[in-house]
Amino acid sequence: MKIHALIGPSGTGKSYRAANLANDLGISYIIDDGLLIKGSKVVAGKSAKKEATRIASIRRALFMDPVHAADVKNAIDRLQPESILILGTSDSMVDKIVENLGLPKVDGITRIEDIATEEEIAIARKNRVEQGKHVIPVPTLEIRKDFSGYFIDPLRIFKKVGKGKQRIETLEKTVVRPTFSYMGKFFISDSAIEAIASYNAKNTKGVYKVLKARAISVTDGVVIYVDIVVYYGVKIHEVMANVQKKIQEDVDRLTAINVLQVNVLTKGIVMQSQSDSV
Repeated sequence: MKIHALIGPSGTGKSYRAANLANDLGISYIIDDGLLIKGSKVVAGKSAKKEATRIASIRRALFMDPVHAADVKNAIDRLQPESILILGTSDSMVDKIVENLGLPKVDGITRIEDIATEEEIAIARKNRVEQGKHVIPVPTLEIRKDFSGYFIDPLRIFKKVGKGKQRIETLEKTVVRPTFSYMGKFFISDSAIEAIASYNAKNTKGVYKVLKARAISVTDGVVIYVDIVVYYGVKIHEVMANVQKKIQEDVDRLTAINVLQVNVLTKGIVMQSQSDSV
């Protein structure tokens, strides 16, 4: 197995250019910020950008957690890649990743200055410092399973292959603002999630009343519980499925927070005539 490194200071555009460099070098796998990536899919690992503090993010990126490291090691053992591109801010960082994952020594290095102009690096730094933008070189839907931060926008890269020609590469990237954003932290309270859940449940056909909505924040996202009363005669399982779907979609759309579960409990049934008299 051959190991190639892309090295450059934080915020200089390494992740943005990683997929193109890997493609040019004939490398299928990338290790970036705690993730093992193949093409446009996360194969193993957890994103360092979801950590609450910068120190925790660094530890995640270096695979210092044994469970995290074992997950990626097992994936590498199973997949047996011929080569891997590792992104790092310094030679020593890449060496530490190699050591923690039990990989062979680095046999090739590309510096960010080799593939980006001074102007491009300056723009990347500006985006990082002023806007808190980070890039993960995988599509939004793929990374959303793992990342509970805040999404800004996805980027699609079109690669020129000759005069007037373009090859459409599946090098979709996700621009994110992580929890430890340089612009300060963002917080969405559980009560805000509960209000979204309650509103959507109340406006689902067949629901008479929402008794309670609870949101519990956990490491990887949020778990939502909703207790409802439905009208007599409706297909209860269909109503609950619709409540579940509407809540998941709206919380996802409005907050970009990872919704792990929406648990719906029907606690009562009311006759139409009863509801009219209330």
